[in-house]
Amino acid sequence: MTDDRDKYPLLNQIDSPADLRALDEKQLLPLSKELREFVIESIAACSGHFGANLGTIELTIALHYEFNTPHDRIVWDVGHQAYPHKILTGRREKIRTIRKTGGVSPFPKRSESEYDTFGVGHSSTSISAALGMAIASKLNNEQRRCVAVIGDGAMTAGMAFEALNNGGDMGADLLVILNDNDMSISPNVGALSKYLTRLLSGKLYTSVREGGKKMLDSVPGPMRELARRAEEHVKGMVTPGTLFEELGFQYFGPVDGHDLPGLLHILRNLKDQKGPRLLHIVTTKGKGYAPAEEDQVKYHAVSVFDPDQGMHGGKSGSKQNYTQVFGQWLCDMAEQDPRLIGITPAMREGSGMVAFAEKYPDRYIDVGIAEQHSVTLAAGLACEGAKPVVAIYSTFLQRAYDQLVHDVALQNLPVLFAIDRAGLVGADGPTHAGSFDISYMRCLPNIIIMAPSSADECRKMLTTGFRYNGPAAVRYPRDIASETNYESTLETLPLGKARLVREAGKLALLSFGCMLERCLPIAEQLDATLVDMRFIKPLDEELLLKLVATHDQFVTLEENSVAGGAGSAVNELLAAHNFQFPVLNIGLPDRFIDHGSRDDVLAHAGLSVEGILRQIHQWLATITPAAKKTRQIS
Repeated sequence: MTDDRDKYPLLNQIDSPADLRALDEKQLLPLSKELREFVIESIAACSGHFGANLGTIELTIALHYEFNTPHDRIVWDVGHQAYPHKILTGRREKIRTIRKTGGVSPFPKRSESEYDTFGVGHSSTSISAALGMAIASKLNNEQRRCVAVIGDGAMTAGMAFEALNNGGDMGADLLVILNDNDMSISPNVGALSKYLTRLLSGKLYTSVREGGKKMLDSVPGPMRELARRAEEHVKGMVTPGTLFEELGFQYFGPVDGHDLPGLLHILRNLKDQKGPRLLHIVTTKGKGYAPAEEDQVKYHAVSVFDPDQGMHGGKSGSKQNYTQVFGQWLCDMAEQDPRLIGITPAMREGSGMVAFAEKYPDRYIDVGIAEQHSVTLAAGLACEGAKPVVAIYSTFLQRAYDQLVHDVALQNLPVLFAIDRAGLVGADGPTHAGSFDISYMRCLPNIIIMAPSSADECRKMLTTGFRYNGPAAVRYPRDIASETNYESTLETLPLGKARLVREAGKLALLSFGCMLERCLPIAEQLDATLVDMRFIKPLDEELLLKLVATHDQFVTLEENSVAGGAGSAVNELLAAHNFQFPVLNIGLPDRFIDHGSRDDVLAHAGLSVEGILRQIHQWLATITPAAKKTRQIS
């Protein structure tokens, strides 16, 4: 990219926002054109989030031009739209390394740049974080502007409204920019809306509005209330801002988020105003690249493709991933059982629910980015005899933990959790890794927890969990499923029973979930027993105690945090039966694993075949002959 001086003459001058602010304002429009072309070319060459970034080109330029970053704080929500921000803040030359091992993070990351003011990955945190920064700045007597940029999708989460409610009540000096890229709103963006926003953000309107408030303070209450309602009704006819005004935010918009001169003018007016303000801009995902504008879902995140040709079709091959296995099972089970209701917190495509949503629209519920609500909604459905299936990523279920505990487990309700992205996810990094679900679910009474080692096992576990009269969870990785040529039957498994894959030697490998495939060559090389444990809760106690009598050591293997994980469950079982027995727990180490390819992050965590073998050999070398003998304390 460093050779394209002629192709990107303005962009190549910018290594920081200070360089951007040195440009004449007339140069910003051609810069926006260069930046958009650079994003298209770069992300097509390396993969990554695509459409949302093309939608924030003008906004990013305007923000860094008008605000004194990094002293002024800009907090991006989620980060899908922050690639232009990374490019303008010193990471242009490295942008093609994004999501790769050792490369640029796919999301804002505080340790990567001083311009990344808040680390994100989950949505709807920006307003809370920016509000905290604004309050701290005031307490420290610092003249610092704080801006939160949040998408309309993220505004479906309760946390965003909690922050708005708190910020409005405190009267904090905070600017929230609502980036609305829902195409249905675009008719509201026109000359009248532009004029109104310019007017409402200007000093004249602000002074008249504040003067009017002071004047009304001296008039009787009923007249003051009438005037307030009149203002709300007049603004409500031309703007959708009444809700935000009621929460204490002065509302401006909607305005065209691709009108760079207009954005500059409005931000210049708003940046030094005091109190809570909300600017509503309307943008188009994929702006400037026609295929992405026409198919915003397909181009949300892309693999490598030729921008001149666009993306064609999907990945070839007959192998299914676990998400696809779940999607097929969901349709099959729904056909058999009319009580099934499928629920997702805004992850229809990611969770493999597209076919189900099309075939059973009345039994498909997308709650938006509202994980807590999705779980309690499922609990309510279960109370009335429905059989809800909550399809959710492991990392997002963390947000609904209280609901999982109090609303589902405590009441012992039959809700099935289909937990996708369990374990390491690779390119999306630690914010999206499902590293802790075994640990945070295993301590809950009533729930059963399963981890499949193949497509066939996944279907059977989903069926088992669905038919179980209580809470059940099936966790599976973002990976290709082995043994995808299975019978499309809906069989159940015996509750809490493991599968003995190989019996040999005095070392037993206890594999949980997708670790089995990596364990097969290890068991052969070590001439060890291999067990597909299947169930994390309840464990196959009978088999484990039998193996204790015939083996000298156990090695547990899981793609979850070692702390509190499945291996800990085995340790607890042995301790409960008064056994002193050598056990090595292999799983995710006590640190966050950075982004990279799935193979790379597994190796970094010590979970490649070579890494597992190395750990086992090192451990075996430390065990004394006396310690290898099984002893039961009397």
